[in-house]
Amino acid sequence: MVGSSLPGPAPAPLITWEKRLEPSRVMAVIVPVIAVILALGVGAIFLAATGFNPLKVYQSMLYGVVGSKYGLSETVVKAIPLMLAGLGVSVAFRMLLWNIGAEGQFYMGAFGASFVALYFPHLPAYLMLPAMFVAGIAMGGLWAVLPALPKARWGVNEVITTLMLNYVAILWVDYLVYGPWKDPKGFNFPLTAPFSKAAILPTIAGTRVHLGLIFALLAAIMLTIILWRTRWGYEIRVIGESPRAARYAGIKIERNIILVMLLSGALAGLAGMSEVAGITHRLQHGISPGYGYTAIIIAWLAKLHPATIILVSFLFGGLIVGGYSVQTSGVPAATVSMLQGAILFFVLGGEILTRYRLHFGRKEGK
Repeated sequence: MVGSSLPGPAPAPLITWEKRLEPSRVMAVIVPVIAVILALGVGAIFLAATGFNPLKVYQSMLYGVVGSKYGLSETVVKAIPLMLAGLGVSVAFRMLLWNIGAEGQFYMGAFGASFVALYFPHLPAYLMLPAMFVAGIAMGGLWAVLPALPKARWGVNEVITTLMLNYVAILWVDYLVYGPWKDPKGFNFPLTAPFSKAAILPTIAGTRVHLGLIFALLAAIMLTIILWRTRWGYEIRVIGESPRAARYAGIKIERNIILVMLLSGALAGLAGMSEVAGITHRLQHGISPGYGYTAIIIAWLAKLHPATIILVSFLFGGLIVGGYSVQTSGVPAATVSMLQGAILFFVLGGEILTRYRLHFGRKEGK
């Protein structure tokens, strides 16, 4: 029609996201700190809305952690399984394997160690503890290999399989402690008979801090050496950065999927072994308050670096202990879980700022 004109292209937006050529190192450091601060801010709003003084609650939490030798030692006790499980999931995440199954691998590690302690109670400590160690890492590793095999062979999504296997492992342990392994002298509580003295990890200076702390520190050193000083570590990092480039370079991705998941599960299993041999001295219902899931938050907050995972685990161990201390004031126990969830939310949201940047104004030619 005469006089008509087609509409022109829509103007480019004034604000756009641009992918950084390299992730910002400054933002990688700042984002976790800001995430913790924002999470505490969200927690403060929640506490104020429910009638509590946020400053007094946080002060009470801090005092519960650093105000006594007992609080400090208990923070370390809670941090030990978080360290081991966090190290486990971090090595899988670095290769873009989303192992959400550390909780189940923890339970299976506890089961394996308990099997040795209960069925061979007369072994001396120098045989008992190494046998429990091997059984714990073996069961945790094998539980992680179960989803690794279909992932490597058919590309089955490991998020679903590892998550579902958590429930299988937890219910398996529940079956044992409610059934054939229940202590007949335990007043009908869901727990096994106590382990022999030979099956108990040594502790430090009258506290509950046990040899598992050494396991965790050695595991962090081992992972650091593997990732940055060995060919296998190089392959893990290359696969995580670009699976296509890794395959083009001749790296066997399928084999590495199985090996990395085996290592990941073994570390989570070692966390389970350390918990039953170092703290509970028996297998029982609810042995983990969610260590395997919290380990995922720790790994991301630490940017998957082994040394930083050790430090962040202390932070989350303190959150758990501080949460116990404020419950006496009527503060809900779920406050700690809320803070953990808020930290994860802000850390994942902050990843956008690490990998992208805001561009203001229209680009040339638009």
